[in-house]
Amino acid sequence: MRHRVGGWKLGRNTEHRRALLRNLVTSLIVEERIETTVPKAKAMRPHVEKMITLGKQGNVAARRQAAAYLMTSEAVDKLFNTISPRFGDREGGYLRIVRTGFRPGDGGEKAFIELLGSEKIIDEKREKRAAARAKRAEDNRKALEAQQAQAEAETTGETKA
Repeated sequence: MRHRVGGWKLGRNTEHRRALLRNLVTSLIVEERIETTVPKAKAMRPHVEKMITLGKQGNVAARRQAAAYLMTSEAVDKLFNTISPRFGDREGGYLRIVRTGFRPGDGGEKAFIELLGSEKIIDEKREKRAAARAKRAEDNRKALEAQQAQAEAETTGETKA
């Protein structure tokens, strides 16, 4: 019988699963919102919550434990400096899993997993991207107009000659 044998295997061996979860946790801490499959999101939730709890402790030992698990020092710094203070008075429940539908290729159920309170940061990123996209479109439009004007000048110069 397999009573109380928990955990998510995710179709991988131990080392691969551990590396996958470490990468997902690191990406979530750096990006604050990632899209993955629902089983992976559910499997990584306890790991992220443990990392945030370590960040709330804030001592050197906790920082070293987090650094041993997370893949980059950037993630450790962000965890301890920005994410953990955000959840200072909250006792768990730091994440939200939002199901987004099914993947076309294999029908796997996709979901966003995000840190609570990251909506503002994500909206700022989205606005920056939209502004950059608009600027790029404007530059392309100006370049196209200049190119058309130059081509028109060349054609009128050829017809006069």
